[in-house]
Amino acid sequence: MAVDVVTETVIGASPHRVAEYAADPGNAPEWYANIESVEWLTEPPLRTGSRIAFVANFLGRKLAYTYEIAEYVPGRRLVMRTAQGPFPMETTYEWAAEGESTRMTLRNRGEPSGFAKVSAPVMAAAMRRANRKDLARLKGLLEAR
Repeated sequence: MAVDVVTETVIGASPHRVAEYAADPGNAPEWYANIESVEWLTEPPLRTGSRIAFVANFLGRKLAYTYEIAEYVPGRRLVMRTAQGPFPMETTYEWAAEGESTRMTLRNRGEPSGFAKVSAPVMAAAMRRANRKDLARLKGLLEAR
């Protein structure tokens, strides 16, 4: 069973400002509750082919994974992929103007294998909850500035 979780929010800030902040891996621990640390494996700035190591806690487990930037259109779209572990994941951010605000879409999808395949529905539900909270946190951070 594939996991495909899409979450959206409208943030009261320009697409440029939202995208610049959200696409900066160094900001991830501020707005993602589950991300503990981020380390560049390639030299910044962010571009297609960049590699970034993340350490996160998810469903009570510590996870270390590396995302590679598959696509990056500044201010519009960012696609990151990892092929490691039992749950290869693709994360996509999209930003679109909505009046004076920005609609941000966060999509996580992957094809779990092994034991992770059995727990895919639980993982999808947990991702959906976490993504809603993370986007709410991002919205609060950017609208407070």
